[in-house]
Formats: sequence, structure tokens, C-alpha cells
Amino acid sequence: MASREPDHPVWLALQTYEIGPPDAALTFHARLARENRWTPAFAERVIAEYKRFCFLAVTAGHEVTPSDAVDQAWHLHLTYSRDYWERFCPEVLGVPLHHGPTAGGKAERQRYFEQYARTLESYEAAFGAVPPLEIWPAAAQRFGSDPLAFRVNPRSVIILPRRQTILGAAVLAAVLVGLGWLLGSGL
Repeated sequence: MASREPDHPVWLALQTYEIGPPDAALTFHARLARENRWTPAFAERVIAEYKRFCFLAVTAGHEVTPSDAVDQAWHLHLTYSRDYWERFCPEVLGVPLHHGPTAGGKAERQRYFEQYARTLESYEAAFGAVPPLEIWPAAAQRFGSDPLAFRVNPRSVIILPRRQTILGAAVLAAVLVGLGWLLGSGL
């Protein structure tokens, strides 16, 4: 399905809008990439999807829920508070766009699951394309395994992929057993 861009004043305003001061040494795009350990190209794609989310928030006619990646862009944008509240909301969106985190619990999880699924449907209707899975995963992933993730400082921890760690531990155990056998046999 080919993507089509909406012919809507909010969408047109979003296309020319740039987040943050243009003369900053660390631009919004670069900061988003750095803080999430994304490539600059991926951060640019997430920002484009954030703009699509904001368009849906204004035009879908129902509450919308972002993907985790889009939510990271939204969180960072909110820290640029003057830009967000004094320029973006009134001049680009035409309305305030508040971020409402979950209150927690089973009912809230179900509500956000359904809102997110409906957001994906509205995305397809508005843009004539399926949202990119690497930015907009299925609702089952977004509210199943993704909430188990957490952010860490890679300077203070060692991050090992689970599959390689299990394989490495098995090899190390085999080596230690072999070494124990050699030492026990007196060789």
C-alpha cells in the first residue's frame, strides 16, 4: 500500500516544524539519537513518526497512544518546554497536547492496549500505509514484552545478549568440567 500524505493544515504545519533551537550545538535530533543509542538516521525516522502521532492526536477523534520510540521523542520534546507549550501546541497543532501516563493496573493496561491498537488503525486510515514495525510494533509486543525493558548507562554495566550469554556459559562450564577432570586425573 502506497503512503499518502494528508491534505490538512495541521499536517502541513508539522512538515515545516523543527523542534528546538536551530543553532543549538546539540540539536534535538542528535540528542534523541544519543539518549536512546540510535543512529541519527533512525532518530530522524522516529521524529517523522512522532509528527504523524501528533497529527493523529489532533485529528483521529479518539485518544491515541504512541509506540515506545515515539514516546521517547515526545518525552524529550516536553523538556523543550517553551518550544512545546508556547510554539508547538498553539501554532502548529492549534491545541494543547498533554501527556497522560498510565495510572497502572490491569484495567489501565487493557485501555492502553486498545487505544494503541486503535491508533495503529487510525494511522493506516490517515496515511494509507501500515506503520513501520521497527518503530510501531504490534500492540501485543508494545504492551507485552516491551514494558519489561529499562534504560541503563552502558558505562556502568556490561550488556550481554541473552543468547550469546547462555552459549558462552555452556562453553565455560564445559571447559571448567574438562579442567576439573584433567586436574583430578593428575595430568
